[in-house]
Amino acid sequence: MVFSHGRGGWFGQHNDTAEALADAGFVVAAINHPGDNTNDSSQRDSLSVLASRPADLIRLLDFMLSDWKDKASLDSSKIGFFGFSAGAYTGLVLVGGNPDFRRIAPLCTESNKSRGCEQFRNSDIPPNPPHEPRIRVAVLADTAVNYAFTPKGLADIQIPLLVWRSELGGGGVDPKNSAHTASSLPGKPDVHTVPAGHFAFLPPCSPQLASALSHVCNDVPGFDRAAFHRDFNASVVRFLRERLS
Repeated sequence: MVFSHGRGGWFGQHNDTAEALADAGFVVAAINHPGDNTNDSSQRDSLSVLASRPADLIRLLDFMLSDWKDKASLDSSKIGFFGFSAGAYTGLVLVGGNPDFRRIAPLCTESNKSRGCEQFRNSDIPPNPPHEPRIRVAVLADTAVNYAFTPKGLADIQIPLLVWRSELGGGGVDPKNSAHTASSLPGKPDVHTVPAGHFAFLPPCSPQLASALSHVCNDVPGFDRAAFHRDFNASVVRFLRERLS
């Protein structure tokens, strides 16, 4: 299993899910996306990072299968992917999705001076990012960058998908857009909705972290993030065991 973190995240962002998979016998590999992680935001608002993210995961797979010291223990016919938010966007691309970055146009109003919109106005559009046919199944949690995909752009995806989305969104993810992406996927993906916000897919926070990052750690009243993660992680393990067997 290879993991792709969300915008501004880091390789250990989904440690409880990774541990559940490791306990179930999977090898889990994760990296920090250069230019878009907790310690390096140099490309975070650039369109270029949307093209480089899939390439980062391909390099990770190349390393694991060719240069990792325990590569002999891996089964190259049973490779899966896990991604959250911008990481879920990364997964859609890797498994066959074809984004159209020019669809950012409606978001680039005259008052929007973001780096990505300035690149769009200057026709600095990145090339189509690469796909990765070695990935056989994917788990996508609250997909971001949904504007980039049309049903036609998703039509080439042919592998089994487990899709989780938040009912309330947040963190730059509009739940209406993530629902539209999920409904536009070909085949019959396994789609679930959690009655919470975007950051519910991150592990439960310690009291210290909750105090420092309340917008990430605090959920809607009545929602138990710890209980949800027990169910969520179990669903991920079950899905992968069934689809990779």
